[in-house]
Amino acid sequence: MRRIVEFLVGLLFGIGLIISGMTDPGKVIGFLDLAGNWDPSLAFVMGGAILVGMIAFGIAKRRTTTFFGGALNLSTSQHIDRRLVGGGLAFGAGWGLAGFCPGPAIVALGAGHAEAAVFVVAMLAGMLIFEFAERRTAAAASA
Repeated sequence: MRRIVEFLVGLLFGIGLIISGMTDPGKVIGFLDLAGNWDPSLAFVMGGAILVGMIAFGIAKRRTTTFFGGALNLSTSQHIDRRLVGGGLAFGAGWGLAGFCPGPAIVALGAGHAEAAVFVVAMLAGMLIFEFAERRTAAAASA
């Protein structure tokens, strides 16, 4: 039952990304182009996502387990460091250049968009490079 619910929630999320235009790099870049032909329509999508997130986190903060009984561990950190800022800048630059962020890119890949395949491969390569660098740093620190 749990896997069916997870699948349906993921399907609903993917459909929402398609309907909202988040899987269309042209629409996303139009939203990010404040100095050019700006398309503000995705601001409503983001506003809705923020509202849903606020409600969901408000509920989650009052719980100790997930709806399926698993442990619910929410981060309480409010620390802003170079890694967080650097990651945010890299994410924003990638989003602005490609017009994709990870979730919509995977949905677009599933829909057969070739440019999404390039983005997803690059994203996975970046994740592997990060993991490799983290392991090297941890190994050097423990030695």
